Amino acid sequence: MRTENLARAAMAEAPKDLRAWLAHLAERGKLAVAREGVALADELAAISKRLERERAVLFPRPEGHEIPVVANLFAARDWVAESIGSDEEQLLTRFLAAARAPLPSREVSSAPVQEVIHSKVDLLRQLPIPKHNERDSGPYITAGLLIARNPRNGTQNVSIHRCQISGPNRIGVLLLPRHTLSYFRMAEEAGGALEIAIVIGVHPALMLASQAIAALDEDEMGIAGALLGHAIEVVKCKTNSVRVPAHAEIVIEGRILPGVREPEGPFGEFPQYYGPRADREVIEVDMITHRAQPIYHTIVGGGYEHLILGGVPREATLLQHLQRSFPNVLDVRLTRGGTCRYHLAIKMHKIADGEPKNVIMSAFGAHYDIKQVVVVDKDVNISDPDEIEWAVATRFQADRDLVVISGALGSKLDPTTNNGIGAKMGLDATVPVDAPELEFKRIHVKGEEDVDLAAVLEKDPNAAFSRVVSRAR
Repeated sequence: MRTENLARAAMAEAPKDLRAWLAHLAERGKLAVAREGVALADELAAISKRLERERAVLFPRPEGHEIPVVANLFAARDWVAESIGSDEEQLLTRFLAAARAPLPSREVSSAPVQEVIHSKVDLLRQLPIPKHNERDSGPYITAGLLIARNPRNGTQNVSIHRCQISGPNRIGVLLLPRHTLSYFRMAEEAGGALEIAIVIGVHPALMLASQAIAALDEDEMGIAGALLGHAIEVVKCKTNSVRVPAHAEIVIEGRILPGVREPEGPFGEFPQYYGPRADREVIEVDMITHRAQPIYHTIVGGGYEHLILGGVPREATLLQHLQRSFPNVLDVRLTRGGTCRYHLAIKMHKIADGEPKNVIMSAFGAHYDIKQVVVVDKDVNISDPDEIEWAVATRFQADRDLVVISGALGSKLDPTTNNGIGAKMGLDATVPVDAPELEFKRIHVKGEEDVDLAAVLEKDPNAAFSRVVSRAR
């Protein structure tokens, strides 16, 4: 009950939309504003990268375009918690609660996102779409929620895909083997196009929910509603049946064309390598709608925002998956060094030897992206890479604690795999259950936690140092 009360109190403080989140960041000195006229190709991304660990950046009139661009909405894990009115300790708990009890969206007849309508589409003229990494094939929509409807039952899916601008009304899109691709195959097998919408500029909760490892036909919009404590208002697109967030900034309405594949890529991806050029699916755009004065959100491919946005929702759903079979699993972390996708650290209260290896195998089955798992004891801080490495250095032996699985499906964006087929490795860095108490007892300085540094340290260290030196003479 106490956790529920904390969640309710936190939700009351969550920013209400993208604009409120930006105002929240500005109030806390976490929003930078660039000069007008920054170039959309390279320069905008370069500035964003320099500030990606510190501040969000707003770019007014990029290359003279009337629509401003914003980047770096998430520069750290605690920002993710702030965006949904939570604290970092409760973040995964909040996300899990939302995933377990989603709030269905509520349809409305009119919406701010449809205040302006472009029935004749010219993507690069009407929207300030940046080019990010040096070898990217051109401008990309990187922070757009791609919303698709199951052509058989109308259930919606929300996800993010890289979207290359290939023409005035044409977009090349990479569809990995997840739900959007499943819907498209249904439509293509029936001989039709898949109706979709690309939504740009939404509340951070919608971005987070889009990255949940949800079941097929589980609408991520409901997870976003539960995160915010109220149903997301949606409106029907003007040219198709897709329902989109009413308070979004921009919507691109279109269709994924059946039987059409065109070159897409290269593009700088989350592993910090370029996803290769290949023939991909194609979206034909029918209409653009937006607010009267919209804000365009972009994510620099492979940057911190890209990693953090994908990491936290996956952590929550991975934790849920593991705790179904292993309730003594306490926490998980997709490490930044592991691209917030490939390397997973698991903290558990170990009950029996051998159990960590079962946990490792369960983690590999939870998501194909995971290629390395380290299991540690409950005394290890898995938010600290040094602590994880220390556990491996002092509690792991390769000949008894290593699990290797070859020929398993992994990420096709991992350049070390053969079209996604590669090896997976698990490390049991836990203490044996029957180990003598002092053998693995961590050293500790008594009273360290109680030291009041303000009370014991001199306020002017330079003057104090001079006094000590003068006495020594």
